[in-house]
Amino acid sequence: MDLLIREAETDDINQMQRIRRSVKENILLRPEQVTDEVCRAYITRRGKGWVAVSANQIVGFAIADLLENNVWALFLHPDFEDRGIGKKLHNTLLDWYFDQGKEYIWLSTEPRTRAEAFYRRQQWTETARLPNGEIRFEMASQTWIKNRHDR
Repeated sequence: MDLLIREAETDDINQMQRIRRSVKENILLRPEQVTDEVCRAYITRRGKGWVAVSANQIVGFAIADLLENNVWALFLHPDFEDRGIGKKLHNTLLDWYFDQGKEYIWLSTEPRTRAEAFYRRQQWTETARLPNGEIRFEMASQTWIKNRHDR
């Protein structure tokens, strides 16, 4: 499969929104709150985003938020799971994020999901169970830098 990882552009938001709404786990409970303008802010002012493109189609995306120090989004279209695309987006996001001088990054996800298993395999550390039932994970820059050679 031919795959390109590139920086997200505002013209990509429509396709990113379609992917976000196509997932079978970690479904948005209030999709009306994640507007195109919110997405635009995250990829232009708050941080940066990347898209995975295959056959001129966006099949996944990831967004890092520098203001809240978190992974705001990392999603794949269900038809493109289990191909290593999520890991490529994940690694691109973390390489960039820690190059910004940040010490740690966090994210949350639902328990007993493919996402939980993925983040555990990538050596994220569970730090809390949130009131909404999600698991909070953190990655320290030292852990990421130490394990870069394993990717």
